[in-house]
Amino acid sequence: MVELALCTPLVCMFLLAVVQVGLVVSDHLLANHAAREAARAASVSASPASAGAAAAARSAPAASVAIAVAARTVTATVVLRSRTDVPLIGALLPDVEIVATATMAREPP
Repeated sequence: MVELALCTPLVCMFLLAVVQVGLVVSDHLLANHAAREAARAASVSASPASAGAAAAARSAPAASVAIAVAARTVTATVVLRSRTDVPLIGALLPDVEIVATATMAREPP
């Protein structure tokens, strides 16, 4: 009984840490998806910057987006801040900044 009482807080902290890692991984996937969507929309549009920003805003509204247009490619960079707000664990870890980049070939609009 004493061992259980001593180990229970550690097990709870471990489970909360696993939940927090899962949330950060989910935000990482969201940022990658937003970057791909922004690059695709920008690559087929006549105005790449506005189309890419609008596509990324639909996927990840809280993210900031930068579109770089080259001669034959379009690169979308999405920066998303993943908040660490799981109880107990969130106070121990700082927020995570996630950066995702996608490049696609330009196509005629």
